[in-house]
Amino acid sequence: MSKRSNVGKFFTPQTVISGAIILIAVIAAVFANVLVPYDPNEVDPLSCFLPAFSEGHILGTDKLGRDLLSRMIMGARSSMLNAFLIVAFEVVIGVPIGLICGYYGGKLDAMIMRIWDIVCAIPSLLLSFILIAIFGRGNLTGVMAIGIAFIPLTAKMARSLIITEKKAVYVEACKSMGYSDMKIIFSHILPNVITTMIAQFTMDIGAAIVSMATLSYLGLGIQPPDADWGTLLENGMQNFYNNTVLLAAPAIVIMLVTVAVNIFSDGIQEYIDPTQRKLPTFKQYEKRLLRSGLLEKRQKAD
Repeated sequence: MSKRSNVGKFFTPQTVISGAIILIAVIAAVFANVLVPYDPNEVDPLSCFLPAFSEGHILGTDKLGRDLLSRMIMGARSSMLNAFLIVAFEVVIGVPIGLICGYYGGKLDAMIMRIWDIVCAIPSLLLSFILIAIFGRGNLTGVMAIGIAFIPLTAKMARSLIITEKKAVYVEACKSMGYSDMKIIFSHILPNVITTMIAQFTMDIGAAIVSMATLSYLGLGIQPPDADWGTLLENGMQNFYNNTVLLAAPAIVIMLVTVAVNIFSDGIQEYIDPTQRKLPTFKQYEKRLLRSGLLEKRQKAD
C-alpha cells in the first residue's frame, strides 16, 4: 500500500518532531526550578571543568564548578521567555498600527510607512545596538530593542492584509449597520486575518531566540551570573579547550530550537494557507476515489 498523502494535514512527521522539540524547550522553561539538579549559580571550586558524564554532572561543569545542565535548563527559561516577550511586544504595538494605517490610509499612513521603511533599512541587530547604547544594556532593554526592530515588518504585514480584507462584503455590511471603525477593525477584520499572521509570529520566535542570544553573547543582554543560552555560548568560547561541551551544548540547543520553530511555522503556514498545499497526483486522486467507492458509482452511471 502506498503512503497516504499529507495534503491538508498538520500532524506531519516534520511538524510532530519540531513540535516535540519546542515542547521540551517550553517544559524546561516553565518547570526550570523543579528540573534543575543543582543551583545553577552555585560555585564549587573543587569541581571545575569536569567533563561530560562525570558523576553527578551529565554535561560537566564550567570554570567555576557550576553544573552545565542546570544552567542550560535555567537558560531555557530566560531564552524562551524573552523570545515570547519580544513577539508579544511586536504584536501588541505593530499589529494595531498596521491595521489602523491600512484601514484609513491617507497622509498618516504614508508618513508612518516611510518611517518604517527607514527603520527596516537598518539591520535589526544594529538597531538593537543603537537602542542599547541609548538606554543601557540589560535584559529588559534587550527585549525592547529587539521588539522595536521587529515592529516595522509586523506593521507592514498587518497593513497589507487589511488593505485587501477591508474591501470584503462583510465589512461593507458592518458599515451599513453603523458599527464603529474600531469595532470593524478589531472585532471583524482582525479575526479573519490573524491566522495568516500566526505562522509569521511563530517564525519570529526563532529569530528572537537567536537575536537575544547574540546580544547576551556580546554582553548586552542577560548579565552574569544569570544563565542564558547566549551567555553560556560566550563562556564556552572562552573555555573551549578546557571543556568542549561548554560550547557545543548551548550551540546545539540554539540550533535545534531555532530550526524546529522554523519548520513548525512552515507546517502552520501550509496547513492554514490552501495555496501552499501540494495537490495530489491523478493516481493518488483515483485511489482515493476507489477507497470511497465514488469511482465505481461514476463508472456505472456512465
